[in-house]
Amino acid sequence: MLNSLLSPNTQWVLLSTLILGMAAGMIGCLAYWKKQSLMSDALSHAALPGVVVAFALTGTKNLLFMIIGAAVSALIGAWLIGWIRSSSRIKEDTAMGMILSVFFGLGIMLLTIVNRTAGGNQSGLDNFIFGQAASMVRKDVFTMLALALLVIVIVTVAFKEWKLFLFDPDFARGLGLSSRWMNAIYMAVLVLVIVIGIQAVGVILMAAMLIIPAVSARYWTQSFRTMVILSAIFGGGSGLIGTLISTLGKGWPTGPFIVIASSVLFTVSLVFGSEKGLLIQALQLRSEKKKQVEDPSSSWTKVPAIREGE
Repeated sequence: MLNSLLSPNTQWVLLSTLILGMAAGMIGCLAYWKKQSLMSDALSHAALPGVVVAFALTGTKNLLFMIIGAAVSALIGAWLIGWIRSSSRIKEDTAMGMILSVFFGLGIMLLTIVNRTAGGNQSGLDNFIFGQAASMVRKDVFTMLALALLVIVIVTVAFKEWKLFLFDPDFARGLGLSSRWMNAIYMAVLVLVIVIGIQAVGVILMAAMLIIPAVSARYWTQSFRTMVILSAIFGGGSGLIGTLISTLGKGWPTGPFIVIASSVLFTVSLVFGSEKGLLIQALQLRSEKKKQVEDPSSSWTKVPAIREGE
């Protein structure tokens, strides 16, 4: 195990999943407050056909070409979700479920066809379903690292604009901030995080890497800035721990271990979180009951006021 961790390739993979987790956690916060958490799941599944088509066209497993194919496929899925929602009575979550199922089914069908061709079975495309960071070469790691850092820079530099866009869009428009451009940038960075993470985490579990850190961070703070920072820490920590565990066994998929590590952090946040954590709520309830027992008159003074208001 120690020799495996000391190898340069393993260290680069650990660094890439750390940065990827941080980027996913930050974008997950935007999706959480935009109430589009399911969108990440739909687009990650929609990216699979693009990966397979890119491999079929190039004949090589080049991560950059596969990212481009996945991005095109995911953007087509996003456009179809918007088109279905605007041109029919179908709600957004229903449209997301439809696109998720159709594109993932199409991707599995294309993957089966490619795997039966000469050399297709050795392509390693199956790793894009559940994720296998260990299969990445150094060039793949550098590509993922550069794009993940780009996402982090976009979110950090335009933090004030994101805050206005999410919480006060009318005021943002009054300041000249284009909601159309902000939506386009948001969708672009969301797709970018998804397509660079599917080889490490897989199309099935990529949504968890976006959603769980943001939800976990929500239990610790009411500040948007602090939530973004905590979500980045939780996402990066989950990526690092999950990848570390996956190196212990031969051929262990990275994605499931990252999601398990993220779920452990969520459980801790759910129980011990300082904002609406189960333990804090239980202690507050116990304190209120104790005050009522010590001073019964305090619970009766509110009754006349309520009745007068009625």
